[in-house]
Amino acid sequence: MLDKSKTILIVGLGLIGGSYARALTDAGYRVTAIDCDPDAIAYALSECMIEDGATNADPALVSSADLIVFALYPHVFLDWIRENQHLLKPGVLLTDVTGVKGKIVEEVQSILRPDAEFIAAHPMAGREVSGVENSTPAIFRGANYIVVPTEKNTQAAIDTCRALGETLGFARVSELSPALHDEIVGFVSQLTHCIAIALMTCNQDEHLEEYTGDSFRDLTRIARINDEMWSELFLWNRDKLIEQIDSFSSELGSIREMLINGDRDALRRLMRRATERRAKFDKK
Repeated sequence: MLDKSKTILIVGLGLIGGSYARALTDAGYRVTAIDCDPDAIAYALSECMIEDGATNADPALVSSADLIVFALYPHVFLDWIRENQHLLKPGVLLTDVTGVKGKIVEEVQSILRPDAEFIAAHPMAGREVSGVENSTPAIFRGANYIVVPTEKNTQAAIDTCRALGETLGFARVSELSPALHDEIVGFVSQLTHCIAIALMTCNQDEHLEEYTGDSFRDLTRIARINDEMWSELFLWNRDKLIEQIDSFSSELGSIREMLINGDRDALRRLMRRATERRAKFDKK
């Protein structure tokens, strides 16, 4: 369990940061927030999602936080640590929601003060809209939460991070190393966004929306994408993502060969395997 006597600071009140704030406040925790957008802070205060907020690294807010959740773009997160870690309370625990880990975790842990600890995490949840006004704890229900520890993390920090995921309402909490996290997320998240983007841009018919059915709409739902955030995530994880694109291209090439050869049996075997694997993903 998280200690409800402690203060949790959310840095970055977008969709995910706002959803954290709502869920934690609803669960009875004292939550504060920092966001550069004054409208985001004003909205969060008006919705009683947070008790206090600021548009900069307010020393009083930062130094009073026992747990800080960073919901920032990777480069902004790194800059924040470099510029503001002198404000941190000794013994504070930091975590994040960043979609890539390897280089970021290594960098943060290498520059962070020795009396503070950073334990990485990744909530595998989201929507096709952004902003604190669209935040809701409902996106966590039935979703997965990944804790990403390194040898520099204490068991207490890992336990607290796992408890955070459980408190937020995630259905499953797992642990992965930074390298394995980036490999898997490169496949299950970043590659799927690449496919959705490619589907929306490879055909130039200007009236596709007049002809498509649910299958195309389902496959391309995530093509409504935050280009600023996702381009940065793709580039931070480029090596792993390129590997996954190559693997997918190879599998698609196999299907192409089956079509060329008229090999219906091979197509059916592949389809049955896909159906069996997909059944495991259905949320209970």
